[in-house]
Amino acid sequence: MTTGPAGTAAPMSGPRITPMRPEHAGAVLAVFQAGIDTGDATFETTAPTWDSFDAAKLPQHRLVALEPGAPDGPHGDRLLGWAAVARVSARAAYAGVVEHSVYVDPAAQGRGVGRALLDALLASTDAAGIWTVQSGIFPENTASLALHRRAGFRVVGTRERIGRLHGRWRDVIMVERRSPVVG
Repeated sequence: MTTGPAGTAAPMSGPRITPMRPEHAGAVLAVFQAGIDTGDATFETTAPTWDSFDAAKLPQHRLVALEPGAPDGPHGDRLLGWAAVARVSARAAYAGVVEHSVYVDPAAQGRGVGRALLDALLASTDAAGIWTVQSGIFPENTASLALHRRAGFRVVGTRERIGRLHGRWRDVIMVERRSPVVG
């Protein structure tokens, strides 16, 4: 809490959500690598190059959460996390279906950054006519599963032993959210 007018308590402002820009590349990839390093975020073992990341994600649905005034980001804002989507298929029947990712800097976890990013991402995809947003989450990533449940996602199944990470077979819980505003 901060002090508001006349000494009254005022809630602290949350992160500023803004479109991801090329100048965020280094911080986005660093947060991605931090998630990779947990071993419970993705099958990836190293963050991609910016060119690969940029080519894989739909440009109109890429967001970052910034902490205004923090000293280490572009324009004085520290990047707290990011969210983005990718197409699941080039087939016309799946034009309204995307797979999303949300990553939060470990130092910013537990502060509502993931929820702010996910809410903004869903507003963006709803406005664009995307009817299904989906993702695969390791069962051990209980914070991500809880976040998605609170944001209206449902579990549609478990892909058992779908892939190996560091020599260990991993399950993936499939979650999806159907847009309440798109037919």
